[in-house]
Amino acid sequence: MELERFKKTVLPLRDKLMHVSLNLLADRADAEDVVQDAFLKLWQMRDRLGSYRSVEALAVTMAKNLAIDLIRKRRSEEDWTDGIISDEATAERPDTMLEQSDAVECIRRLIDRLPNIQQSIIRMKDIEGYEIEEIAEITGTQEQAVRMNLSRARKKIKEQFMRLNKGNYGNR
Repeated sequence: MELERFKKTVLPLRDKLMHVSLNLLADRADAEDVVQDAFLKLWQMRDRLGSYRSVEALAVTMAKNLAIDLIRKRRSEEDWTDGIISDEATAERPDTMLEQSDAVECIRRLIDRLPNIQQSIIRMKDIEGYEIEEIAEITGTQEQAVRMNLSRARKKIKEQFMRLNKGNYGNR
């Protein structure tokens, strides 16, 4: 699909995509980001758009899925961080909050050091909230391989974290 046809076919869908995104996200800036991402993905696949029965349906589905992915990602990141930091004692002790915040940052850096497949799998499972079956489909691997890589990644992070923080967390 050439540029002019793309402009006539896809760009007029902006309001509809904004409506769908805004209904799911309730934040105008996030909805704008989702619409922009959808347009970018549609542009990248412009040569294949002619094979779809309805480009509008594709665009709406794409925007909806991008919005849901954003919600899922944010919720998972909040849950993951809150699970580590949200303790009543921490509200009273800024030093404890700082320690826990440092621990979260340390774990994120340890994840960054993992092999690529383990990084991807642990992020999808523990941060973004995907199920094992979904991860297997996305990565193109067997569910058992996903479980094994996830287990190895968690074990490695735990060992390295405990080694780095021997004095702070070793006795808990």
